[in-house]
Amino acid sequence: MSRKSLFLIVESIFIYLGGLLAVYIQFAGDAPQVLLDERACLKLLIPIVIVQGSFYLFDLYEFSLIRQPAFLAMRIFQALGLAAITLALLVHFSPAIWIGRNVFFVHLVLMLMAMSWWRLVAMCVLRNQRLAERVLIVGTGHNAVDLAREVLERPEDGFQVIGFLGDDPRLLGQSLINPRVIGMVSQLEEVVRLFHAERIVVALNNQRGSLPMKSLLELKLRGGVAVEESPSFYERLTKKISTEELRPSQLIFANGSRWICFYRRWRQVTDRVLGLLGLVFSLPVMLLTAIAVRLESPGPILYSQERVGLRNSVFRILKFRSMCNDAEPDGAKWAEERDPRVTRVGRVIRKLRIDELPQFINVIRGEMSLIGPRPERPIFVEQLERDIPYYAQRHWVKPGLTGWAQVRCPYGASAEAAIEKLQYDLYYIKNQSPILDAIILFETVRIILLGKLAR
Repeated sequence: MSRKSLFLIVESIFIYLGGLLAVYIQFAGDAPQVLLDERACLKLLIPIVIVQGSFYLFDLYEFSLIRQPAFLAMRIFQALGLAAITLALLVHFSPAIWIGRNVFFVHLVLMLMAMSWWRLVAMCVLRNQRLAERVLIVGTGHNAVDLAREVLERPEDGFQVIGFLGDDPRLLGQSLINPRVIGMVSQLEEVVRLFHAERIVVALNNQRGSLPMKSLLELKLRGGVAVEESPSFYERLTKKISTEELRPSQLIFANGSRWICFYRRWRQVTDRVLGLLGLVFSLPVMLLTAIAVRLESPGPILYSQERVGLRNSVFRILKFRSMCNDAEPDGAKWAEERDPRVTRVGRVIRKLRIDELPQFINVIRGEMSLIGPRPERPIFVEQLERDIPYYAQRHWVKPGLTGWAQVRCPYGASAEAAIEKLQYDLYYIKNQSPILDAIILFETVRIILLGKLAR
């Protein structure tokens, strides 16, 4: 279990216990009977969902973003404020879902005090390297260095790189990034014992003939030391797949269960149903957007553009026009930061992702899914498939209105950004599941509300 998962569970328990304490403070000796009569044990689950949802919206589970206690306290106050308003509205319109107004206020005060202290303590614990799992990286090439850099950027994930093992004696003692080369590959068992390594990550560029298989096998079977290949460790750490280390077998043998096959068929039905519901509920917003686009500049309200979909099929995507008419007189070009072609209305609807709403029609037609890799234009796909390995594999699934790459990295219009997004898209293709889809949808709502990652 990861540190974040354990953190989430402990925090849920704190919120629930705070609710029980609020009931006992309010009803004293009658509290057990109140808990039984009003089914309070079930009702106290509601604040857990609301509070942790608010914390998620305010990035309080992105521990790398919160480094100062003052900033942390401000975010907690904001998140609990939103949770209080949400809970107050629920209690006002549906009094039966809560135990009593006084219990609500007492619970809120307890949460404000408890969460502030708990978060400050947890922040120190998560970043305490003495409690981190000690990782030994076998290899000194660029893959090993990149892996160590990712670990160093995520101290809250609970890993500490203690050093590298190489096969070149000239590198012994040298610092590759921050950890040093602390031994040779042939000294694996001795180094593990001396430096108390708890996990060995194999990141050799060429493993044949140089990998100490006997030592690795003994360390793994003896217990106490986990052994892992760098691609799987990198994927688990970063939630993306390194295209430099990707082997086709990683995708071929992933998600082969009968459940996954059923899930993919089920998605074909739910995509169309949810696409229809999304189109109906977004009609008022779309109508206002259409009026704004028409009033600001001449030209069509909607525009369609060729995109590459499932199995390289080409379809026409629908969007609200966010640029001036005839924005590409000299041919296709990437969108730019503060692109002068974007209209004032266009900047707003792009930031809020309203320009994408007409694509519910593409979802209903079966050309797109709600979740999947973002469809790209054929002229760019042709170029990217030549330059980027495995780029064509992102077309194994339907493109989506939103996706793992869209919620994990900012908008980018370059080959470098395409590589970054491809790594996230491949992670989604390999690990797609209802849980991952739910995370993506929740992240999409958060990004829209906060206006992040758009251009």
